[in-house]
Amino acid sequence: MTVAATFEIEYLQYLGKDGTPVAELPAAFRDPKALLPAFKQMLFVRTFDSKAIALQRTGKLGTYASCLGHEATHVGIGASMQPDDVFAPSYREYGAQFMRGVLPREVLLYWGGDERGNDFSGPKQDYAWCVPISTQCLHAAGAALKFKLMKQKHLAVACCGDGGSSKTDFYAALNSAGAYQLPLILCVVNNGWAISVPRSAQTGAQTLAQKGLAGGLHCLQVDGNDLIAVLEGMRRASERARNGEGGSVIEFMTYRLHDHTTADDARRYRNDDEVKDAWTREPIARLRTYLTAQGVWSEEEEKAWAEECGKKVDVEINAYLETPVQPVEAMFDYLYADPPPDLLAQRAFALAQEGR
Repeated sequence: MTVAATFEIEYLQYLGKDGTPVAELPAAFRDPKALLPAFKQMLFVRTFDSKAIALQRTGKLGTYASCLGHEATHVGIGASMQPDDVFAPSYREYGAQFMRGVLPREVLLYWGGDERGNDFSGPKQDYAWCVPISTQCLHAAGAALKFKLMKQKHLAVACCGDGGSSKTDFYAALNSAGAYQLPLILCVVNNGWAISVPRSAQTGAQTLAQKGLAGGLHCLQVDGNDLIAVLEGMRRASERARNGEGGSVIEFMTYRLHDHTTADDARRYRNDDEVKDAWTREPIARLRTYLTAQGVWSEEEEKAWAEECGKKVDVEINAYLETPVQPVEAMFDYLYADPPPDLLAQRAFALAQEGR
């Protein structure tokens, strides 16, 4: 038999689930102090997430997509990007967006039903939140093509979930990246569930990373609960992209510790033992153990930082709650330059209902 080609998917992990090193650390991350800013950001994101859920439960926020358990993957992706790069998120990568300057109050504004939240702080070339699944991958591929044509050493990064990697948009994006050697990184955040559909029922592929092989991309699977592995995986892919070596598909293995959104009840489709086991691998406890063992973090420092995070998030919550609501006509006034008659009639009806 003649073999046309063979492939391997490398798996990156440096910290085991108990926080002890399982491989030699990359040179860039051997100083544990270098990991502290990202770890503190992970703690901030978790504080924000818990308070956002509380806001929704008390009727002060619309449906909200939790990022609980994704902190290392999201923060690591954001920490690996440069300001002139382009980020195309889905709808829960708050840790990456906070690293790029998005304000928590803007996230809350968006989930509160106010589209002004999508005009967020940070790099203006970044794309807005994308609820349609994986269409943002095509947007990022377009940005990467622009960088290639303009001979700019920037890159485009898109995030999707494990279910999103089965969409035609994802495949079209990776095929374009391979055909044109685009500086594109497709981050597949594999949290085990596409809402209620388990990974096992989504695809016959042994890994999700290998989907990039069909397009000729570099492919890598990473322990998404290991911040060091996330940073190293992104470093490798970024270096390749900026050097003109083409794009990558990185599969980040993590777990969704909360419901898909606050409109979901994950108890209906996954069992408690699975969730309890996932908590033994979660990213913050793992990195806390490592940093404490290295003597650069302590319980006292975390208590003080947790208190500061709570205050910072409360400031953002108050800013969100105090933002004046847009007038009802705002939902009509920004759709068309020349509104059609039926829309104008709806606008007039809405104003009449308000007595204006």
